[in-house]
Amino acid sequence: MLPIVVALAATVVLLVWMGFFMMGSLPLLVLKHDTPLDARFIRGLFNVYYVAVTLTAAAAALSYVWSGKFVFALGAALIGALAFALRGWFIIPRMDALRGSIPEANASILEFRRLHIAGMLINVVQLAMVAWALTQLGI
Repeated sequence: MLPIVVALAATVVLLVWMGFFMMGSLPLLVLKHDTPLDARFIRGLFNVYYVAVTLTAAAAALSYVWSGKFVFALGAALIGALAFALRGWFIIPRMDALRGSIPEANASILEFRRLHIAGMLINVVQLAMVAWALTQLGI
């Protein structure tokens, strides 16, 4: 019983991070993304989110393995791997590349905004997957 309780606790923490990010980053879309300070803040929020989701999803995956729920372990591991990849290779590096040219280039502002929206949409899909998976757990 303890392994599944630990797994569910880790999953709840994962949901909290995802929900916090979704609710916290949505109001930031009203920013014009036209100053380096806006870009730095949004990039920092994404960075914290990806680190938190990577670590929490890894803990959830390990606890699902411990409880013998290997399909859920794979799902949690995939969420953690996606967050790791987005932080290391896709969203954060592209935001870093665009931040320096934001005050001068209108195209950079639009691209940064697109990255912001794409990161949020990926989060919503992941959040929906985790919520749906919890309904399928059948404890």
